[in-house]
Amino acid sequence: MSKIEIACFNPESAIIAFENGADRIELCDGLSEGGTTPGFETAKHLREKINIPIFVMIRPRGGDFTYSDAEFEQMKSELTQLKSLNVDGFVFGILDENDEVNVERNKELVKLAKPYPCTFHRAFDRAKDLENSLEEVIDCGFKTILTSGQRPNVSEGKDNLKKLVELSNGRIEILVGGGLRSTNIQELRDFTKAGYFHSSAITDGGVFAVAEEVVALKSK
Repeated sequence: MSKIEIACFNPESAIIAFENGADRIELCDGLSEGGTTPGFETAKHLREKINIPIFVMIRPRGGDFTYSDAEFEQMKSELTQLKSLNVDGFVFGILDENDEVNVERNKELVKLAKPYPCTFHRAFDRAKDLENSLEEVIDCGFKTILTSGQRPNVSEGKDNLKKLVELSNGRIEILVGGGLRSTNIQELRDFTKAGYFHSSAITDGGVFAVAEEVVALKSK
């Protein structure tokens, strides 16, 4: 049985994920933008309702992952506020204007998040140089990388995902996500040897996680 993180763009999805056996929630807003920082009150109320780990997205807007000074200050401020809610971790990723990992800024946020662990999100899939980027993310102090193997989806990226699992050699968790469904999780797990998988579990074109899909992802 795989470990499953469900990306939830609203509290309703998080409750569905929790009630149907998800191991962890990635809480965000902005479904159409691929995830942005959720509201403080949303996170607060959700924390009171569920007891599985909640990792909170810190991302001020959709689009690229190179942020202005003002946006970076906003990220720091939001992380500090959300940290007070007893969440379990944070999810973010900052690149520089050359699409390389911005080691300095990521390190600063990882330090600010302590003692909570951090996941470097799919900004990794836009970063140059797979191996070098992996080493830089590890150097920043992240515990997890969410990635589709630097390809549009996990099926196309499976060779790179396998390579990342091998290269990381237990130093960081490779969280496989991006087009992951119950229909392809088994094949990807067998091929990549990854242990943790990430999906929105939205299979009906809507905005809420589908209970049956969460169950199916867990049972594979």
